[in-house]
Amino acid sequence: MIETLAPPLANDAIETVLRNELAQGDAMIGSITPILRHLLSSEDHSVFSDEIVARVRGSASDLSRQLLVEVAQDRGSEPGSEPEPAALDALTHELIAAPAVLAHLHSCALEWQLTQRLHARLSLDPVLSPLLQALIASSDAPTAGLAMNLLAAQSRFVQNQRRMRLPLGELPGDLLHTVLVAMRALAEDDAAAETAEAAVRGRYDEGRSRLGLMARLITGMGGGAVAALAVTHAGVALFVSALGLASGQDRDLAILSTNDGQLARLALALRAAGLKPAGVEEQFVALHPEIALPDGIEALGSDRAAAILSLAGAYTGA
Repeated sequence: MIETLAPPLANDAIETVLRNELAQGDAMIGSITPILRHLLSSEDHSVFSDEIVARVRGSASDLSRQLLVEVAQDRGSEPGSEPEPAALDALTHELIAAPAVLAHLHSCALEWQLTQRLHARLSLDPVLSPLLQALIASSDAPTAGLAMNLLAAQSRFVQNQRRMRLPLGELPGDLLHTVLVAMRALAEDDAAAETAEAAVRGRYDEGRSRLGLMARLITGMGGGAVAALAVTHAGVALFVSALGLASGQDRDLAILSTNDGQLARLALALRAAGLKPAGVEEQFVALHPEIALPDGIEALGSDRAAAILSLAGAYTGA
């Protein structure tokens, strides 16, 4: 754990501390999805009532339900009819068994948990952050239009998380492919499943998804995107997107870095993103007010932080 009131450290020493912390964080990441998969497959649900586990299970079940409804409609089922419980359970199991899908669902649950925590502690609006409000008011019409679309998408995300839902169209493209392949495998290449898959793919537009809108908006901000690296100004959603893009990490990993067990990764990511030590400290005050960075963090340059971070593990759920 990054210590409070730590003595000043030389450049090599602070690198050693952060490398060791990062290695411990990587070890924790490697254990997350096997443990989560075990909890999700347990028959004794009362023992594992944690909100994150329930939210991941609910999201996986909702994805399965959407896919099976698509197939059922192509087979002529009445609109609004629910899938057979056995089929729903089987597909949900397949999705949970897919490491990348499980990792993403876990990250969505962590993002929502952080959003709720900062709303309660800092009164940070889950939907309309100060930065998003400023972008909506931009004199640049394309920027304002993207921001308005993101406002609607973020509002849907909040409502869906409260209901433990995740629309297929909000998945990253590679994960949409993964869940469709899982559906086809269980359907044994049924013609209705093939038609349903084509319909889902035909409607899909990653650039109009919540994640796609955030990436487009942040990229379009150019140098001004540094404003998105202040979580109290940008809000959780834009902050983790900007952190991932600026530090060269996957967004899901950027979300995970805000966890208590990933403090070294967060510090390295913020430095790699170009934040000065004072800016890094500000984000720690917002995210982890009980933690003080060790003296000497200013000796670690952005390029060096990025190099150390590039050697760390990924969060693929494997």
